[in-house]
Amino acid sequence: MSAPQAGVPEIMWQGEYIIVRRWGTWEYVGRARSIHAAVILALVDGDVLLVEQYRVPLGGLCLELPAGLVGDETDGEAVESAAARELEEETGYRADRIEIIGRFASSPGMVSETFSLVRAHGLTKIGEGGGAPGENITVHRVPLAQVGAFAAAKRAQGMFMDVKLLTLLGAGLLD
Repeated sequence: MSAPQAGVPEIMWQGEYIIVRRWGTWEYVGRARSIHAAVILALVDGDVLLVEQYRVPLGGLCLELPAGLVGDETDGEAVESAAARELEEETGYRADRIEIIGRFASSPGMVSETFSLVRAHGLTKIGEGGGAPGENITVHRVPLAQVGAFAAAKRAQGMFMDVKLLTLLGAGLLD
């Protein structure tokens, strides 16, 4: 299928990390400098590592898989390097190996941003995590069998759920 129209998108506004574009009547947001994200599926002895942090656009706490930007600090950064760096920073765990599962789009009707879903192998706890200064990330190590109940309890407390948690909750939502 071809693009709906010819030409290039018009930049409506650009900040350090975000660009707002218009292409004909279509308006959308994207990351500047071709930055994308790495989202990390990290399993330790049958538990999954989850993080919660305050998200300004939501105005509240959000439960998520650990993640971070690729190339926001270093041009040409490899997905695996960014994922390993972010995993350690956010959760305090170091991976022996990072495996790229694939590239995905979370809201392709509004946002051009994509993310690479990766799996972290051979995890060793080396610190407390918590993110970069000011991020105030809380780390949760949750048994896989209890992820649905854990997420439900967090939702009942008013916490937002990142769509990427569907990788863990998907089948359970069909029950």
